[in-house]
Amino acid sequence: MDKPDAQSDAKPASVAAGPLRSRRERTDGVTTRTLILQAARRRLCEGGYAGLNVRDIAKDAGVNHALIGYHFQGKQQLVLAVLDDANKLLLERQERMYGQAASAGEKWQQACDFYEEDLQTGFVRLLMELMGASFNDETLRREFTPRLLAWTRLVESAVTEFVDESGLKLPVSARVISSWISWFWIGMEASMTLGITEQDGHQREALDAVAALLRGLERPARAPPRATASRRRRT
Repeated sequence: MDKPDAQSDAKPASVAAGPLRSRRERTDGVTTRTLILQAARRRLCEGGYAGLNVRDIAKDAGVNHALIGYHFQGKQQLVLAVLDDANKLLLERQERMYGQAASAGEKWQQACDFYEEDLQTGFVRLLMELMGASFNDETLRREFTPRLLAWTRLVESAVTEFVDESGLKLPVSARVISSWISWFWIGMEASMTLGITEQDGHQREALDAVAALLRGLERPARAPPRATASRRRRT
């Protein structure tokens, strides 16, 4: 009789311990994943994709390298997860900025300020490293390209809204203008990641010139009231 009682007592203890272990594992899993992502981003920004090594990432994160395979199923999925982590936040930031009640020139200046931040945090380097790696890695390219195009779609949406609201009559479509802007930025990011200086690349001069062009587009909208006031003074 004692033996069955002992067995019945053991079962509840096992059941009770299960949820506790499960909760602990989930907590540890989230922490481990975050540590791996942070270490992978540092390695990508400092040493590039070509030199990225799973064991080095694990060492930096302070985890067993087998856990990288468990959480990310390999190097490609890991770097894409690093990109997704940053991309989501920055796309949301950019979308909020485009939605603000500000002039096109002011929004362009804000985008330039964001760009400076992204240079400092290493996001631009991260994006360029994965683009470069995608040229020779078809599997990575299939995954990376839609993430890059998410930026071009956001720009096209913002340009279309600006053209519609301003009433500008342009000889080209908003789609074409957004393509100019998107690939202008990509070229800018590539040149600066390569270390091409302002003296040779004129990147910031080009950014400032676009801001000046946008301010010029905004002035005609304010011209008619001044002309009307002038006519009143003449009468």
